[in-house]
Amino acid sequence: MDLLRVVVLGMTLVSARAGVVPAAPLAAFPAPAAYAAFPAPFTAPVAAPVAVTKLDYADAYPQYQFAYTVQDALTGDSKAQEETRDGGVVKGSYSLIEPDGVRRTVNYYADPVNGFNAVVQRDVPVVKAFPAAPLLKAAPISAYAV
Repeated sequence: MDLLRVVVLGMTLVSARAGVVPAAPLAAFPAPAAYAAFPAPFTAPVAAPVAVTKLDYADAYPQYQFAYTVQDALTGDSKAQEETRDGGVVKGSYSLIEPDGVRRTVNYYADPVNGFNAVVQRDVPVVKAFPAAPLLKAAPISAYAV
């Protein structure tokens, strides 16, 4: 029973310190037989309102351009991306090798009037032709006779 009182006291002190349950003296806790009528319900802390400020951007006409490629012969990873922005218009593309070996290329364009538009293209994989194996002729049936 003493361990239970220590645990309850510790939880109450931690909660009171966090501002969740008001601190109560040890004498306010009921006897172990009366724990069903725990005195104080737990309440969630109330968050203070936060003032929102409007940000002013220095660049009224943003422009940027970037590109990268990855060609890793060890893992077979092959991908690329490029994008440009001129004011509210963004143009770009990216490509990658899918698990089946086909290169997928996505060309996209976005602006405030038309929104985001993308065109997906899958390149046809190059199939290597192997020469046919020579046909084997079966021995005549008379060769198998006993």
